[in-house]
Amino acid sequence: MNPKPKSKKVNKAWLHDHINDPYVKLATREGYRARAAYKLKEIDETLGLIKPGHLVVDLGSTPGAWSQYVRRRMSSGGAAAGELAGTIIALDILPMEPIEGVTFLQGDFREADVLERLTQAMGGRLADVVVSDMAPNLTGIASADAARVSHLIELAIEFAHHHMKPEGALVAKLFHGSGYSELTKLFKDNFRIVKPIKPKASRDKSSETFMVGIGLRATDTN
Repeated sequence: MNPKPKSKKVNKAWLHDHINDPYVKLATREGYRARAAYKLKEIDETLGLIKPGHLVVDLGSTPGAWSQYVRRRMSSGGAAAGELAGTIIALDILPMEPIEGVTFLQGDFREADVLERLTQAMGGRLADVVVSDMAPNLTGIASADAARVSHLIELAIEFAHHHMKPEGALVAKLFHGSGYSELTKLFKDNFRIVKPIKPKASRDKSSETFMVGIGLRATDTN
């Protein structure tokens, strides 16, 4: 038996859905690099997280759609270029095409030199908002995938504790399924307000969802 015809059929179906996706068409029309911009847009418009003058850190930023949204949100009239009221720092282990007004650092923020560059870019300030669209390469093995997702969420929360204002907000991507309830508890243990959101731009078939934590709880230093 040759599995290739089925694989081609699946790829063709995905491509058909992608091309006809209204958010893909909207992103192309409005100049966003990915439809993911509308996920953050809905989360932000629902909760009012990002404001002009803020310092926003975008973890797992490539290809840059979330940074593009933040850049427009903090500019006069939602402009994609020109004057910017605020600071945006984007990080990813993958390269990212430049975005006007966005400081991009390529590297793993778990590494000391990357963290040092980030600290310098922040100029002694703490972030008002941290957004994380980080996701691991999923294997299809539930236990392994849950562990990988959990690890990235833990990293994002740890980052927020060290580099975000106490009253700040963290937006992070996670997935329904194995480990979801544990991650919800982790957010509740670390933030005073926790809001799960499934944006309309997230595909119905996807288990992807987003968790928003607002107001850091004090960590136990004992």
